[in-house]
Amino acid sequence: MPMLYAAVVRPVIDRVHVSLRRAVRPEVKDLYARRGLTPGLEIDLYAALLDHPVPEAAVAARMVYWPFDPDAAEAPGLVERVDGHWRLTGPGREVTVEADKVFAATAERLWSYRPSPSMPGLAAVEAVLPLVQRLLEAGRVTGGPVFNALTPVWEPTDASPSALLNTRLEALRHHRADAHRAAWIGAGLTVDQIQALAPGPEREAIEEETNRLDAPVYEVLDDDERLVLLGGLGALADGLTDR
Repeated sequence: MPMLYAAVVRPVIDRVHVSLRRAVRPEVKDLYARRGLTPGLEIDLYAALLDHPVPEAAVAARMVYWPFDPDAAEAPGLVERVDGHWRLTGPGREVTVEADKVFAATAERLWSYRPSPSMPGLAAVEAVLPLVQRLLEAGRVTGGPVFNALTPVWEPTDASPSALLNTRLEALRHHRADAHRAAWIGAGLTVDQIQALAPGPEREAIEEETNRLDAPVYEVLDDDERLVLLGGLGALADGLTDR
């Protein structure tokens, strides 16, 4: 059951994450542009970097699917490498704290939208938030190197439930990402090969292994709680107000 659940909940989590990232993009770009900057590594990892320095090896693994030049990432002066870790500079912390406020306000706007009385709106956020926190705690045992490097996430004392859910879901996604990297590396593939791999038995085997490695984190929830998590996240609006 946990393996099947891991497969089913993944696109639901991804939909919430991707839709929020898409919704904040114009305002975050404007926030940076007013400072003569463009978003970089610091915005990809802001939820972790606002809390603690992140090991360079974990960042390299996190960025394995994209061209990544550490020197270029460091050049704008928002992040720096110190003693084998990436950390925010003063200006980097300033801009990412402001970006976090954009994420929080946008999440509140999107997820409070109820085009139908059957949609729970922010009640769904309240329902799933403690469940996601339990998954993050369980992930300290079941997660891989990137998950463990990028948790815990920054949670200011005045953060709204929507703000907390945003950063906690961001962290939870790394649990599966670690599982996927382990699956294709275990199959003897390179990053170029996994990105080029077409649908078929080999791809299915890697996805099955990914589900197997991701599944243990969900064992901390009982069947009813898994349904609450799946249904609550699935009920969150994803930008209909912007169409």
